[in-house]
Amino acid sequence: MAYTIEDIKKSQEIFYYLLEHHELREEEEQILYKAYTEEENVQNIVKSQGETASCDIERYGNIIYLIPRENNNFLGYSKAELKKELCKSAGTNKDYYLSQFTILTLLSEFFDGEGDSSRAREYIRSGELMNILSERLREGAAYEEEHKEDNDEEIDTAGISFLDLWHAYEALKSDDRGSHAKTTKEGFIYNILLFLQKQGLIEYVERDEMIKTTRKLDSFMDWNLLNQNNYRRVKNVLGVIENEQN
Repeated sequence: MAYTIEDIKKSQEIFYYLLEHHELREEEEQILYKAYTEEENVQNIVKSQGETASCDIERYGNIIYLIPRENNNFLGYSKAELKKELCKSAGTNKDYYLSQFTILTLLSEFFDGEGDSSRAREYIRSGELMNILSERLREGAAYEEEHKEDNDEEIDTAGISFLDLWHAYEALKSDDRGSHAKTTKEGFIYNILLFLQKQGLIEYVERDEMIKTTRKLDSFMDWNLLNQNNYRRVKNVLGVIENEQN
């Protein structure tokens, strides 16, 4: 397939816009959006540029997103960078995995993977999230402790040790004054919510302790993450499927 200089010029303009803004909305950039959606050559070049930069270019509704792949430490976050953002200073791998488990728990509360839209609720309060996280960790640690000597029974935790996560969570202090320090349970949750808000994934109204998802997160979960296999895998790791069956 032959590409014209005009095709290449348009695709470069679109890709540069995505690098700068991470998304391209139809109502804000109609010319670029129309070029991507209506000109196959332009779209193919943009996707090829994304492939070279270890990114996916996806359109959900009337928004085009640039999504860095898992190991893209240039446009995304490395493990070390995320640990610095989300965990206390000198945080360990246990602290890092606890932060990821917290995010996974938040997602599982909002999205059930069923129906026309996978979003199951409008909002959750940060205090409720803390209670759910504590309960999931406590139950997971108790189950793991009970079965750790039973070599005949395989526990599917996707490589996560609930005992390690529980110990990391319990090592954080409690502070009912609303501390923002990462060394407290309240501050740990707060900084994760602040990070997700900066990424445009949630809206966090601190005054009301209310967490809502954004259109960006809703679209990404509906179209990209929540096929039934991934959904059941997440629920199984969190212990939800087993609890529902009991």
